[in-house]
Amino acid sequence: MTAQICNGSLGDPTVKINFGESGSAGVPAYVPPGIYTYTPSSCPDDGYYTITKHTSGCFNNTWHTILSDHTGRGNFMLINAAYVAGDFFLTTISGLCPNTAYECSAWMMNVAKPFNGIRPEIIFRIEKPDGTILAFYESGELPVTTEPQWKQYGFVFTTPPDNSPVVLRVTDTWPGGNGNDLALDDIMFQPCGPKIAAAIQGNRDTLDVCEGDTTLYTLSANASSLYQSPVYQWQSTADSGNTWHDIVGATNDSYLRQPAIAPGSYWYRVTVTDAAVAAIASCRIASNLLVINVRSKPSVEAGPDRVYLKGYPVTLSATVQGDNISYNWEPPLYMSDATSLNPTVSPPNDFVYTLFVQSSVGCTNKDSVRVTVAPGIFIPNAFTPNNDGVNDFWRVPFIDPGLGAEVNVFNRWGQLVYHSSASIVSWDGRLNGKLQPADVYVYVISFKKASLPGIKGIVTLIR
Repeated sequence: MTAQICNGSLGDPTVKINFGESGSAGVPAYVPPGIYTYTPSSCPDDGYYTITKHTSGCFNNTWHTILSDHTGRGNFMLINAAYVAGDFFLTTISGLCPNTAYECSAWMMNVAKPFNGIRPEIIFRIEKPDGTILAFYESGELPVTTEPQWKQYGFVFTTPPDNSPVVLRVTDTWPGGNGNDLALDDIMFQPCGPKIAAAIQGNRDTLDVCEGDTTLYTLSANASSLYQSPVYQWQSTADSGNTWHDIVGATNDSYLRQPAIAPGSYWYRVTVTDAAVAAIASCRIASNLLVINVRSKPSVEAGPDRVYLKGYPVTLSATVQGDNISYNWEPPLYMSDATSLNPTVSPPNDFVYTLFVQSSVGCTNKDSVRVTVAPGIFIPNAFTPNNDGVNDFWRVPFIDPGLGAEVNVFNRWGQLVYHSSASIVSWDGRLNGKLQPADVYVYVISFKKASLPGIKGIVTLIR
């Protein structure tokens, strides 16, 4: 679980010690000389520590099997308490904002499975380089859990006005030998300032809009009056908050957000500092997140235009794609089922049907199909393929693809010169690119998907 110790708003971590997020583990520079010794073993003995990605089967399975650090991406520090209590972590921290409240936090875990052993109790101290204690925090007992469980601990302290470095000292209260073993990860220092509340005016913190939405949204900030002379900077991120970028010119307490073109999740926040320290990046305090999700329109294809021969109803062939979408045809007249993607239609005259689709977040789209009503199939008996733009092709209109028509044309010697299967019939008077002579040709049409009788006849090619 994550627990924010700061009662106001936090800035980005000025310092984050995570023991490495990639590559092999190694000896850190954070352990003071003395009672603890590094070991490459993922099951360190009393008085030893290691930096590892996981540990399992230690000491006859009296320790938890820990498969990852608290983020699941890197290493953590694993400590088997020494026989003499003492410091097991020490480092100097610099670059903090002067005279500023900071949240110092760390993720820890009691690695021992339930038994009557010593439970770790950890002390954190923030000191000046001369040893003067600025802050003191006791974690209390790290609980015994039936399953490995990371928990965040922390406290708030104030940095010196002169911006001098501070020392973080972490101490084990009890000796080892009978429990008192722990894992440590992600030590962070984050500036803690008065509350900053950001909002999308007239909406919640998270807003769903649809692709193509052109609405302008105003993002507003309400910073505590404790900021004497607040300096605002709106920011956006393209990687879910891993890195933030200043929006050029967005330095007021409100920001007019322009419409986004591409679908995606757009994150925003505002940072605030007092003017006196505005030039120091580590002094920035950040607001809550504002998220505008631009949702994709569902895709819809009503299918190709169709021909309805009276007595032979047409089945439409629509397709839709999207998450949790609903759809319906309009108008629902002369249709078997207006909520089906493949309804059968038999209109009395030419008709246009439109398929409307809507996603679960309200994004809509539509597409239409035209159904032409024909009394029958008309077959031309001649054509003149001379490239004059008039009657250059032998075309048979009103053959709907749903009929499954097979069209074959033969010359006087029985050679097949043209073939079409369940598609548009359009012969240019050629065979394999070669002009065919002026002559009379025989056509044979059969229907595989309808009970229509076959058709046979002649067509004259005129040159």
